[in-house]
Amino acid sequence: MGAPHDYPSITDMVAAVRDWIERDVMPAGSQPNGFHARVAANMLAIVQREIDFGPAQASRHHDRLALFGVADDAAWCAAIRAGDLDDRLDEVRTAVHEAVRDKLAVANPRYLERVEP
Repeated sequence: MGAPHDYPSITDMVAAVRDWIERDVMPAGSQPNGFHARVAANMLAIVQREIDFGPAQASRHHDRLALFGVADDAAWCAAIRAGDLDDRLDEVRTAVHEAVRDKLAVANPRYLERVEP
């Protein structure tokens, strides 16, 4: 991460805790702690992916919204609902697909493996 923070970075710390949970806590865990350890490890994986992908995804999403001349998701949804973008349905479908793909890449990339070659 760099200045003003020293090593370890936020990414390193998240990875270390996640590795510890997966390596040491989950195998030794009993119910319900084993389940809670899996949930915690999954949450840390999501945090890690959001750290890794978030800035680029935010930039792409901003560009998608600008393409339709809207400021945020609420305005985009309102424009779609009102039929303002009916003449651009192919663009809307592509943009929605890209937005959902970005969300899944963070939330659970395994879902993408099921639908993409």
